[in-house]
Amino acid sequence: MDEGESLFRIPPMLLTFLSLRLPDFAPSPRTSIVLCTPLHALQSCSGLVTLTFWRKKQIVTMSLSSTILRRSTGLFSKVASPATTTCQPLSTQADSSTNLKEVLAKKIPAHNAKVKAFRQEHANTVVQQVTIDMIYGGMRSMKGMVTETSVLDPEEGIRFRGYSIPECQKLLPKAKGGEEPIPEGIWWLLCTGDIPSEAQTTAITKEWNARADLPAHVARMLDNFPDNLHPMAQFVAAIAALNNESKFAAAYARGVPKAAYWEYAYEDSMDLLAKLPTVAAMIYRNLYRDGSQVGVIDPKKDWSGNFCSMLGYDDPLFSELMRLYLVIHSDHEGGNVSAHTSHLVGSALSDPYLSFSAAMSGLAGPLHGLANQEVLVFLNKIVDEVGFNYTEQQLKDWVWKHLKSGQVVPGYGHAVLRKTDPRYECQREFALKHLPKDDLFKLVSTLYKITPDILLEQGKAKNPWPNVDAHSGVLLQYFGMTEMSFYTVLFGVSRALGCLSQLIWARGMGLPLERPKSHSTEGLMKLAAAAAKK
Repeated sequence: MDEGESLFRIPPMLLTFLSLRLPDFAPSPRTSIVLCTPLHALQSCSGLVTLTFWRKKQIVTMSLSSTILRRSTGLFSKVASPATTTCQPLSTQADSSTNLKEVLAKKIPAHNAKVKAFRQEHANTVVQQVTIDMIYGGMRSMKGMVTETSVLDPEEGIRFRGYSIPECQKLLPKAKGGEEPIPEGIWWLLCTGDIPSEAQTTAITKEWNARADLPAHVARMLDNFPDNLHPMAQFVAAIAALNNESKFAAAYARGVPKAAYWEYAYEDSMDLLAKLPTVAAMIYRNLYRDGSQVGVIDPKKDWSGNFCSMLGYDDPLFSELMRLYLVIHSDHEGGNVSAHTSHLVGSALSDPYLSFSAAMSGLAGPLHGLANQEVLVFLNKIVDEVGFNYTEQQLKDWVWKHLKSGQVVPGYGHAVLRKTDPRYECQREFALKHLPKDDLFKLVSTLYKITPDILLEQGKAKNPWPNVDAHSGVLLQYFGMTEMSFYTVLFGVSRALGCLSQLIWARGMGLPLERPKSHSTEGLMKLAAAAAKK
């Protein structure tokens, strides 16, 4: 098909939809599109629909949920006869191979060719003006990184490779008898952009189970840590100590070509992900369970199921919660402290162990990884002062008093989001289904009802809606995990899925050493003065 030919004209609603899915997608209404499913079949088909279209003299192919496509576009404006379309079997994955490394070996070169063409065409395109306030304000909202795995939309929340959390909950494979997606599925999705099959996630489970054993020196180190050493300090140290097994570091020392870096980053990432639950479980048992043994990996269980067993929790519902928790906390773009740290350190070609260890040092900071603990402290303060037999008005009065004392409501607001965090909503749905009568959940639920209006009336919050941290601690408390200082370790196990998939792609794309330019205040004053004269 030649550029400019049009089988179906894309309506404006679909243009907007595609632009959200593809950040660099800027087509015109005459953009050509071939639908691999006849129009009439869209009304009833399920699974994914493949769209192929011309964009800037290149053919681009993407898969979309047929349900989402129908809802978002109202179908296409037909220009040609349905006879000109072709029908192909729908599939929930782009590649049937169960070897993730093999799939990546196909995807990375294709993506790099796309990036090369894009950079050649837009090398000098200006995407944003940088202001003095941005520089002093922590580079908030400054466009300066490439992250392929996820995008945070202010209205919709996080999208993992274009898929929202509700879509991931629906489409990703589940454990046998379970209802929540398993982390193996989000890992495959983050790495490839494809919804995996059950066979593909099973292959990941088997591989992680096979790689899970800890080196003896790391196990000894964990057992010898003092009881007063914070769980995150132990977590950071253990991850760094695994560096002596780095295949990436060994390959770099041998002088392997740059094009092969991603393969060794992949191997280290798979090894590290396999070992993190054991590391975390040993820390938990040493600190809170008298040093009892974590046990052995059960080959019949998935990653989350084994993690829960090693922690000492055998309730199947807790395993379901852990699957949900690990998936929704897995990735959040590339600019947050842990993801950016991992990317920055990795750009120096530090191996994934050192890069992720540095990321976890950032996660340990109170402004990044302690928010759900602060929410629990806040909730316990309410219980101490008001109890559980409160009226809605009493709770409103308490929140107003709290705000007027100069304090904030933890768990509400977000740097980017402008609506209720979908990660909060899916946890709320879990609680409504499994623990609707829990007193602490009912308190959280009442706060959700009254707090946004109070914050709007106060007039200080840009986003008065709850984020993910407003709910996660309550769920963990319900199942008996009351050790709040360990919560950040759980967060870290989850965030490894995002940080490490980002690292693999950073090495696959050959992204360079990160080295922004810094200025002194005096230097910025000179730049501002020069700009004012223009």
